Order: sequence, then C-alpha cells, then structure tokens
Amino acid sequence: MFPPKPPQGADPRMYFFLFLLTLGTTLGYQGWTLLYTNFAVESAHLSAADNGLVQSLREVPGLLGFLIIPLLLVMKEHRVAAVAALATGLGTALTGFFPSFVPVILTTLLMSFGFHYFEAMNNSLAIQHFDLRQTPIVMGRLRGLVAGGSLMISVFVFMFSERLSFVWLFFVPGAVGLLLGFLGLVHPLTGSSAPRQRKRMLPQKRYWLFYVLNLLMGGRRIVFSVFAVFLMVEQFGFSVRSVSLMFMFNYAVNWLFNPMVGKIINRLGERRLMTIEYIAAFIIFLGYATTKNEYLIVLLYVFDSLTFNFSIAVRTFFQKIAFPEDAAPNMAIAQTINHIPADGGTHYRSSRR
Repeated sequence: MFPPKPPQGADPRMYFFLFLLTLGTTLGYQGWTLLYTNFAVESAHLSAADNGLVQSLREVPGLLGFLIIPLLLVMKEHRVAAVAALATGLGTALTGFFPSFVPVILTTLLMSFGFHYFEAMNNSLAIQHFDLRQTPIVMGRLRGLVAGGSLMISVFVFMFSERLSFVWLFFVPGAVGLLLGFLGLVHPLTGSSAPRQRKRMLPQKRYWLFYVLNLLMGGRRIVFSVFAVFLMVEQFGFSVRSVSLMFMFNYAVNWLFNPMVGKIINRLGERRLMTIEYIAAFIIFLGYATTKNEYLIVLLYVFDSLTFNFSIAVRTFFQKIAFPEDAAPNMAIAQTINHIPADGGTHYRSSRR
C-alpha cells in the first residue's frame, strides 16, 4: 500500500503530505536530470559554454536557500512546500517545448528553485511534526521513496527515449509532478501543532556543528554526484546505456535499503552512524582513486550511495539540539551552506567540458 503506514503515533496527514510531494518532486527533478544533457546537445544545440552556464545556474537556487525565510512571512510552510513541488513539475514539463538557450535557463531555474526549496521545507516539516524516534523512520522511508521514484523515471526514459520526442519525455514526469504538487496544495492541513517559526536569516552560534556537517555533506555530495560518474565515463568508457543500467541498479538497491536507515539511527545513534559514514567515505574515495576494475567502481558507487543516505543523521542530530522554533530558518540556511562546495564542483565540471 502507498504510502506505508506511518510510525505509531505519527500524524498521518503530514506523513501522507510529505510522501505525496516527495514523489512529485523526485519525478520532476530526476526526469530533468536524466534528459537534460541529451536535450541540450540534440535539440537545443547548446555549446559547451552555454551548457556549462546552465549547469552552474542550476545550483544557484541552492545557494539562495536562505531566501525561503522571507517567504515564510507570507505563507505557511506546507504551502511553500506544495508551491515548490508545483514549480519543480512545471519547470520540467515546460523544458521540452522551448529548445533554445534563454528558455532553457528559465525553465531550469524554475525547476531548481522548486526542488531546492521543497527539500528545505521537507526536512523542516519532518522535524517539527514527528518526534525523535519517528523522524528517522519517516526520513528513511522518504529516501526510499526518492530511490523508488528515481527508478520509475529511469525505466520510463530507458523504455521510451527512442519512441517519444523530448517534448513528451519532459512533459510526462513534469505533469505528474504538477498533479501531485496540486494535490499537496489542496491537502487539508488546515491546522498545525508545530511551534511558530522564528524568521532569522543569520546563522546562530548554537548550531555551528550542524552548519559544519552540512558543509562537509555538500562536498561529499559533489564527489558522489559528479566526479564518480565522470570517472566511469572518462576512465572506464561507460556508454550512456551502461550508465543508465548502473543508475537503475543503484536506485533498486537504495529503494530496498533506505527505509532501514531510520531504524539504524535509532539503534546506533547519530554520532556512531556519522562516524561510520565518514570512515566509509574515506575508503570509497580511496577506491575511486586507485581501482582499475569497472565492476568494482560500480560497487563503490552503490556503496557510496547507500552510506550517503546516512546523512539523515545530520538532520535528526539538529532536531535533538535545536529549539523547535528554529527548524525552518536553519534548514534554509543549511541549504545555502550545503551548496557552497557543490556550486564550486559544478563550476569545475563546467570547465572540463
């Protein structure tokens, strides 16, 4: 049954709301991600410089995550989350209709603002509406849903990329994301037991460790999402089909594993799990640098993806140390901090093209 039953005592309305919008934004964002490079070359005919600029601008909304805070002055958090999901779907759905440089930038920014702002609100709402034992379970299940949705859209692109035009390939996942975003917008979350959020735009000394962990997580993410796949293509000669199959295998493994992460956090605690994550990251990155075996590089990538999901512990750590009214502004600030190293990695990737 979708979604799985909420943890005992959890608010079922907020649980369903987050599942609905997480699936919508995943389909929109992953659909755009899988299709964009081929679309840019084959349909929009962008140059390497144009493409590099688009990819760099795609990360700007993450750096501007702190701008969510003024939005919260005029909108409730769950409304911001639903509008962000709508923006993700709309940006993806429109992309295929406008195969030229400036429209591609505009649709990319619309999609990216939606995705990044939803991510911040998603984490904030989970922390506010679920208790210390429920939150890791809910976040783990949401990560499993992301992997499952990514697998769905990968199979869709794999099956229909030679049968449908880019207009339809972008429109289908975008339209589904739009529909789920609209359902979230009309979802009956009329009241909330969560505390009223402070609208602070500056970091607070109390949460310095949380900020540092987000900075490290951003650096880790760019190695995983950019350099690992670049290594497969550049050094091992993986074809588009090989990379697609690898992604599908990775998503399937994560779909099964990610819901378990919450139970692991509750059993081991955040400190132990984050220690395991960074020890694993050191070993994995060393393997990336030294391995000459294409099968081992795929296994390293999958293991990298599995342990990267231990980053849920950073959010649940924050929940344990934070004042409840500080959740929303600090998740927005963390979004910006997380994208400082990520944006640098994107500029590096663009310069290599």
